[in-house]
Amino acid sequence: MDKATIFDVAARAKVSNATVSRALNEPDKVKPETRKRVLDAAEELGYKANAFARGLASSKSTQVAIVVSDLARASVAEMVKGIIEVASSYSYSTLIFNSPGDEMSDNMLKDLVSLHVDGILYLVDEITENKYKMIKTLKDDYRIPMVLVNTVYPNDKSFLSVGIDYEKAAYEATKALVQEGRRYISLFSTKKRYPVSELKEKGYLRAVNDFDLTPSICYTSGNLDSNYKDITDFIERKEVDGVIGVRDSIAIACMNILIDHGFRVPDDVSIIGFQNSRSSLLCRPQLSTINVPIHEIGGTAMKALTSLMQKEDEEYVGQILLDHSIINRKTTK
Repeated sequence: MDKATIFDVAARAKVSNATVSRALNEPDKVKPETRKRVLDAAEELGYKANAFARGLASSKSTQVAIVVSDLARASVAEMVKGIIEVASSYSYSTLIFNSPGDEMSDNMLKDLVSLHVDGILYLVDEITENKYKMIKTLKDDYRIPMVLVNTVYPNDKSFLSVGIDYEKAAYEATKALVQEGRRYISLFSTKKRYPVSELKEKGYLRAVNDFDLTPSICYTSGNLDSNYKDITDFIERKEVDGVIGVRDSIAIACMNILIDHGFRVPDDVSIIGFQNSRSSLLCRPQLSTINVPIHEIGGTAMKALTSLMQKEDEEYVGQILLDHSIINRKTTK
């Protein structure tokens, strides 16, 4: 059996590494029940403290980890920019970890623990079961403060998240198209079941029900070859006079295909995207869209993480929701 480390003791006792250090070296600063839990864990594991471990655990690394799936995406890059700006103001440095697939989860967990980061910002849209197990282990077993950034995990309310009310935004987008007189409004969503896409779908379906419309959803992806076929097949089978894309890129792809099929935008069909990316301004006609304050989401998430890191014995859960708005341009009336 490998020699037990301070990280193992922290995981067994469900406390932070710094708490283990205080329990062993400054017991007066730790609650009696917490110290007992640490001592019991250390005894069970046969842990022997050494000078390096004591120094490592008793001090802060002043590093935070940013876990992303695709740094090349403009929205992710803008959120990271917001994070770094705020992190710098608090004298924190940042480490970026790429998590494109489940196969990296185990190695990433080991890296994040061994580097002794003070906190984690999780920017990955898709939270599979493997990734959920990883972030739950980091938060609950290793007691590393964590904030979900522009994503949520609906099945576990113990995570703090920062974003907008995506369900409400999708409801408002659908309502706006209804108020234009549109009756055949379709949602173009993602094949992968991203939690945020599911919230948008939930808001759309609620609006469809409230306004006595027939739900119509096309599942596609950001891949141009794939979404061209998906969207083309859909509009050739369905009557469409209103479109909501869960991303600007999907809304723009849909708009281009509709125009190729003889639709006039917005005379025949109105289109609303999500995010207010640069693409929404560069396309023609310019895209109406839900404005998501991406940069502010990143900065707010870093501020929230700072609060978590400074108050490690307290639990922070729930959602921080920033304001959103509909920006009307040339694809709506």
